[in-house]
Amino acid sequence: MNAHHKNENELKLELQQVQAAKSNPARFDVLYDRYYKSIFVFVYRRTGNEDLTADITSQVFLKALINIRKYEYKGVPFSAWLFRIAFNEINMYFRKNNADRVVSLERSNVGALIAEVQEEDNSEQQSRMMAALKQMGEEDLQLIELRFFEKRSFAEVGNIIGITENNAKVKLYRTLDKIKKLMGGSSSKK
Repeated sequence: MNAHHKNENELKLELQQVQAAKSNPARFDVLYDRYYKSIFVFVYRRTGNEDLTADITSQVFLKALINIRKYEYKGVPFSAWLFRIAFNEINMYFRKNNADRVVSLERSNVGALIAEVQEEDNSEQQSRMMAALKQMGEEDLQLIELRFFEKRSFAEVGNIIGITENNAKVKLYRTLDKIKKLMGGSSSKK
């Protein structure tokens, strides 16, 4: 089970904690303690800079605390709301500072992505995948990161970037088609 998925009891407990924080901001600390590390890692994967990550993560929790009364449960964990705030804060930072965003790649994740575009996972394909990813736009890279590198559900992906689950699926499959074309189509021979 993905660490971002919760069972019904966990969701109920989380909702109780959110309600407590809505009525008394001092009770937000439980949510902060629970999610600080995962939000920090989420931001760090996109910045590659610990100090910047700490600043953005602090901003995420400050905005969450200020806006906790506006939070509405929409069938996904509270963390999805925090990740969406983090996603927006990261994008705002890079737009404002005209800086390059980091894409954190791990071999196993690249292999899964190669398999998804129906290519054979070998060093040649890995090089072609890396070249294709460098040509992708920001929105496409974000979809790839969320779905393949962070292994999030389509519902989570949609919630984080502010689109429906079905729209997340459609956009991801279009992105995968772009990658396939950039890699030269299916060239693996058996």
